[in-house]
Amino acid sequence: MQLSEVRISLCGNQGGRLKAFCSLTFDNTFVIRDVKLIDGNDGLFLAMPSRKLCDRCRRCSEKNHLRARFCNSCGARLNENRYLQYQNHNGPSRLKLHADIAHPINAECRAELERTVLAAYRDELERSKQPGYVPLSIDDFSEDFVEDDSHAHAHAGASLHLRPTGTGAH
Repeated sequence: MQLSEVRISLCGNQGGRLKAFCSLTFDNTFVIRDVKLIDGNDGLFLAMPSRKLCDRCRRCSEKNHLRARFCNSCGARLNENRYLQYQNHNGPSRLKLHADIAHPINAECRAELERTVLAAYRDELERSKQPGYVPLSIDDFSEDFVEDDSHAHAHAGASLHLRPTGTGAH
């Protein structure tokens, strides 16, 4: 897969260490949103979209994020130190409270993504200094990539039936 488009939404001065949100499109067919460009201690880096890690309540078995003090479902008090058992075993001992939803598999892929996104970020910074600058929206859905139903059904096969996801009109 090739990175075909990078959209950058600058955070300006209100973001602190967060410099921009990014949307990465691969082969004009697959998008990863909510990639963050962060100014870390060693320079800019990409933070891939992630979710909070959860565990289950011992009383009702409902999921709660690891820093929750009370169960979201039954209200039972949770062990406030249970997050300490989730150590990141790669390098220095750090708590692992989030898991990436999408991420590069190897260092070469990450380096290429970072190179491309940093170049797009610098370009967007320069454009933002121009009079009449209008930022790109990273959440716009491009009509160029919408397939009509007849084309989609022709490729889906006669026996394949997908359940609705709630993302389209019914």
